[in-house]
Amino acid sequence: MSEYYTLKLCGLTRQLRKVPVSPTLIIASFVMLGDTELVETCADALYEKLKEMKEIDLLVCPEAKGIPLTHALAVRLGVDYVVARKSVKGYMENPIVAEVKSITTKEKQFIVLDGLDVDKLKGKKVCVVDDVVSTGGSLKSLQEVLAQTGCEVIRKVTVLLEEGGYNGEDLTYLERLPVFPVEK
Repeated sequence: MSEYYTLKLCGLTRQLRKVPVSPTLIIASFVMLGDTELVETCADALYEKLKEMKEIDLLVCPEAKGIPLTHALAVRLGVDYVVARKSVKGYMENPIVAEVKSITTKEKQFIVLDGLDVDKLKGKKVCVVDDVVSTGGSLKSLQEVLAQTGCEVIRKVTVLLEEGGYNGEDLTYLERLPVFPVEK
C-alpha cells in the first residue's frame, strides 16, 4: 500500500500521508493548518454552497484544525464565529461541556463552550463548520452542547466527509475521503 493518498479538491491536489489510528484502521491525514491556498479555496467553495442562506447569524467550529476555514468563511458571509474549545480554560465562566470520542485522538476529549459564547449563541441561527467529519462524534458532542444554548443549528458543512461511519445525509461537504482497513 502506498504511504500517501492523492486528494483532488477544488482544483487543487494534495498528498496526504497515511497514518494508522488503530490496529485495524489507517486514515489519510488531512491538515489545513498552514495551507493558505487550500483554506481560501475551500472557503470559496463552501461559500458558494451557503451564500443564499441569509439567515445564518453565526458560525461555530470545534477547535482547532477548522478554525482558519471558519474564519475565512465568516469573512465571506459577513458573520462572526464561535470556537468550541477542547478543554475548560481558567477564564471561562459557566462553561458547558460534552465528552467527545474521536478516531484521531487517543485521550479523552471534550467540547467546551464558554458562558460568554453561550450568550452570543442564544436565539441565533448557526452553521457548524469543520474540516473533516468521520464518525460524527465531534459533531454529535458539539450539537449536544449547542442544544443547551438556545441556538438553532440550521446547517452543517465540512471540507471532507471521511468514510468513518457518519452517513453525511445532513451535512454539506466538498469531497469524500476514504479510510483504509489494515491488511492482515
